[in-house]
Amino acid sequence: MSLSPPIFLKEREENNSKCVEIQQSETSSIAAEDPLQNLCLASQEVLQKAQQSGRSKCLKCGGSRMFYCYTCYVPVENVPIEQMPLVKLPLKIDIIKHPNETDGKSTAIHAKLLAPEFVNIYTYPCIPEYEEKDHEVALVFPGPKSVSIKDISFHLQKRIQNNVRSKNDDHDKPSIKRKKTEEQDLNDSKCRVTTLKRIIFIDSTWNQTNKIVTDERLQGLLQVELKTRKTCFWRHQKGKPDTFLSTIEAIYYFLVDYHTDILKETYKGQYDNLLFFYSFMYQLIKNAKCSGDKETRKLTH
Repeated sequence: MSLSPPIFLKEREENNSKCVEIQQSETSSIAAEDPLQNLCLASQEVLQKAQQSGRSKCLKCGGSRMFYCYTCYVPVENVPIEQMPLVKLPLKIDIIKHPNETDGKSTAIHAKLLAPEFVNIYTYPCIPEYEEKDHEVALVFPGPKSVSIKDISFHLQKRIQNNVRSKNDDHDKPSIKRKKTEEQDLNDSKCRVTTLKRIIFIDSTWNQTNKIVTDERLQGLLQVELKTRKTCFWRHQKGKPDTFLSTIEAIYYFLVDYHTDILKETYKGQYDNLLFFYSFMYQLIKNAKCSGDKETRKLTH
């Protein structure tokens, strides 16, 4: 007597397998079409109403804007600030904006609007003073010396140890005493939890970044690269790889990876609202393109 399963069972298994493959394919297709679909966002009803009513007045400068004023970094009159989400970040963010970057096209402003206590925007050549803070500050920018997010703590710890050695390089001390002091300080530094306190992003087109990133005030800072994320920005620059992110995407993805790789905590959407404006504009522009709307430019100031 044959022990092989009946033919109908084999066919059922094959059909189930095909169904799973189709479902996985459909899920991947949907994700590719809308990479922002699974975000934990606050209600965007306020943005929907503002989009329907059109441009509104900035309560500070009086300018006519859509959603928010990119000059004053505040929402416009028909977007009540109390209806906007407020995002708490684990560290401070400095954004260095190129002077030729068009304010109305910059996504960096989203971060300032949604996390005002944690984000500062500076227009180059204005750059904060980072001297003697290289052990607690990093710059997000790709390059041959850039490290991954998971390696940040290791490299900052090395900087702390180098600073300790430098401070103890005192030839007036007896060599034995100096050596004991150095060893003690190194042991103390290893016991400390290495934490990043501030992260820097450059807001400009990729062709303009060289002037800022080569500024001597940023030299010597640890550089971090986001190597695995892909952009869905509607103004993606031609000829550049899809790993070149918009500023708000870079900030968001950095924080998500920092939360899991450095803070060692489960990510539950804590920073998703940083994409509150971005995801809404993305969907508007996607819908406009699908309907052949020639007024797409009006949707983004």
